[in-house]
Amino acid sequence: MVFLKSNRRTLEMLEKVESYVTYGYSNLKSVRDLIFKTGLEKLEKERVLLIDNNDIEQALGKHGILCLEDMVHESHTVGPHFKDATRFLWPFSLAKPEGEFLGNINTFKNVGDSGNHEEHINDLIATIT
Repeated sequence: MVFLKSNRRTLEMLEKVESYVTYGYSNLKSVRDLIFKTGLEKLEKERVLLIDNNDIEQALGKHGILCLEDMVHESHTVGPHFKDATRFLWPFSLAKPEGEFLGNINTFKNVGDSGNHEEHINDLIATIT
C-alpha cells in the first residue's frame, strides 16, 4: 500500500486497474496507525522499522518534517512535501484481512473487493493493522 495524491490523473490511472487494486480515502486515524504500527523507511535501499525520529529529521528535516507525527501530518494533509515524505516510506505490506475480504476481482460497487472503497477503506485498514 502507498499513499497517492488524489487528483484527476491519479483517479484515471486507478480506474484503468480498478479490477486489480483496492483504494480509497484514508482518515487521520488510519494514516497514523499505518505509519506508527507498520511504517518502514528506505535507508540505503534497505527496509528499516520507522522508530527513530533522528532518521526522519536527517532525511526530511530540511522540509520541516522532524518526527513520526510530522510524517503522519504530511501524509494525511498532502502537504507541500508530500512527495518527499512518501518516498521516504517503504510501501506498506498489508496482509489479507480476516473474514470479509472475498478475494475476487469484482469491483466494490459490484459487491467485490477491488475498486474504490471511498471512506470504507478505513474499515479495511483497521482490520489489517
